[in-house]
Amino acid sequence: MDRLNLSAALIVYNEEERLAKTLESIKDIVSEIIIIDSNSTDNTCAIAESYGAKVYNEEWRGFIEQKNSLTKKCTKEYILYLDADEVVGDELKKAIIDAVKNGKSDGYYIRRKTYYLGRLLNYSWQKDERLRLVKAAANPLWVGEIVHEELKINGSTSHLSGFIIHYSYRDIDDHFKKTIRYAHLSAESYYKKGKKFKLSKMIFSPLTAFIKIYIIKGGFLDGIPGLIAGVSAYVYGFLKYAFLWDIVRVNKDKGLNE
Repeated sequence: MDRLNLSAALIVYNEEERLAKTLESIKDIVSEIIIIDSNSTDNTCAIAESYGAKVYNEEWRGFIEQKNSLTKKCTKEYILYLDADEVVGDELKKAIIDAVKNGKSDGYYIRRKTYYLGRLLNYSWQKDERLRLVKAAANPLWVGEIVHEELKINGSTSHLSGFIIHYSYRDIDDHFKKTIRYAHLSAESYYKKGKKFKLSKMIFSPLTAFIKIYIIKGGFLDGIPGLIAGVSAYVYGFLKYAFLWDIVRVNKDKGLNE
């Protein structure tokens, strides 16, 4: 198969367990693999280089800055942004090939399904769709908050068939550690934006999040993993407001709040 006029772009850190599966899924269609590593202490860089990747080491500056730095290093007509825990499925790979060869849009949204606790979740965390395949000439730019970055382009967009398989969490312990971390980062972002703490938000937002994932979106059909996904949404919703309350309290004690 001829390689496409396509760059794969990833940021990584200590991903030796998952990176090979990601790169294996796209190695035969991309012309270059661009990776920014942030001082990994395992074999991540060696694995990346074994797939012919160009690896750059840069200090961590946040998701947005790292991903925008990736864009500047890509040299092909199209850029496919992936995370190190994502695998391109067969149907999606065919759709990417067609889009790069014959597509008329400047960017393409791609669905993700999470593989969690031994099964692919078809309902929980859906519909998860991200702009990931774009023309470099469309001036792709990552924008947003600390943990909720998104890709913007100048031009038309459409949607690809197939999906990315997202191996987001290694196990329950990893899942809830990340949930706590992201809740804290969200609280910090809220505080920096001047968002006020409201007790009603801490009470009702978690319940709404659980109901949305587990009942409205059908997470109960994903079995026990779907229930755990719903509970994690509750925990995340509660903790981000708990952390926000604590940040406001601490800074008030320091005389930093008006």
